[in-house]
Amino acid sequence: MTDIQLAPQPIPTVLEGRPRYEGANIRTWIGFKHFMYLVEEAVLAWLRDQGAGARELFHEYGLGAEIVDCSVQLPAVLEVDDLVRAEVVAASGRQLQVRLLVDRDGGETVALRGKVTLALVPERDAAMHRMAPSPLDAYQVAELREGTARDLEIPGGLTAESVLRPPGSTGLLWSWRAPYFYCHFSDRVQHSGFVRCLEEVVDRYLDSRGLAVGRMLALRSWIPVVSRARVRMLSPAHMEETIHTVFQVTDVLRSVMFDGRMDCYVQRGQTLFHVATATILHGYAISRGPEAGQLAQLDAEVTRTLLGDGDGA
Repeated sequence: MTDIQLAPQPIPTVLEGRPRYEGANIRTWIGFKHFMYLVEEAVLAWLRDQGAGARELFHEYGLGAEIVDCSVQLPAVLEVDDLVRAEVVAASGRQLQVRLLVDRDGGETVALRGKVTLALVPERDAAMHRMAPSPLDAYQVAELREGTARDLEIPGGLTAESVLRPPGSTGLLWSWRAPYFYCHFSDRVQHSGFVRCLEEVVDRYLDSRGLAVGRMLALRSWIPVVSRARVRMLSPAHMEETIHTVFQVTDVLRSVMFDGRMDCYVQRGQTLFHVATATILHGYAISRGPEAGQLAQLDAEVTRTLLGDGDGA
């Protein structure tokens, strides 16, 4: 009888840390953005375990380490002061798999499952350029450009605003200047900058629909909760460019969650370059009373308002 030889499992990078206090906005619960920040820290630790961290990659190889796609599921909450254990392993292509684990009632609970696509991008501000060292050479790309980008042309006589939010649109258009503190390597808006953008544009959309977080907390004891998010960089957006951001709620699921989509564009000449996109599955949890902790039911009025068919809750 022949023994079956199983392929060895990769040894994960393990990093322990705590969510930042900044993320404890509602009671002591941590917002989704800070889950994704912990993922970023874990990916940086994985790079160091491969023999070259982000600093060495930039100075010795002229490469910028960039998360270009991060997709996460959040099956459990994180709270301030939680000690989180992050595990990172290489998957196929340029993808990494990440888990965040936390102790709950004497056992280990998965708070996040995620997939990250990593790119090592030649940086124009670097003093030298070399191929990435093995085993990181597989993550090197010639440029930051994903094939799913949908650039738009601005016809004569129209503006970026009229193209991105045509008459009858129920989405929100928000334009903002990319500050240096959202950027990497003296040049490019980093992935976490678009994570921040997603959080803010959702907040702005809800406020514009009469569903602002503070208002819903005061009127209904509802607090925002995110169970899934994905943020992708498609092409570079540069420091101090204006980023036109469109957000739209696309669906309401089982009357408890709503799907939203964000797309970000930069105008250069008469072209709107598609620089980032994101999706988020959002809902509300009840924060007080006998039903505290349960998902709130989105009634017909709230559903219409979220989809852009009503005036507010």
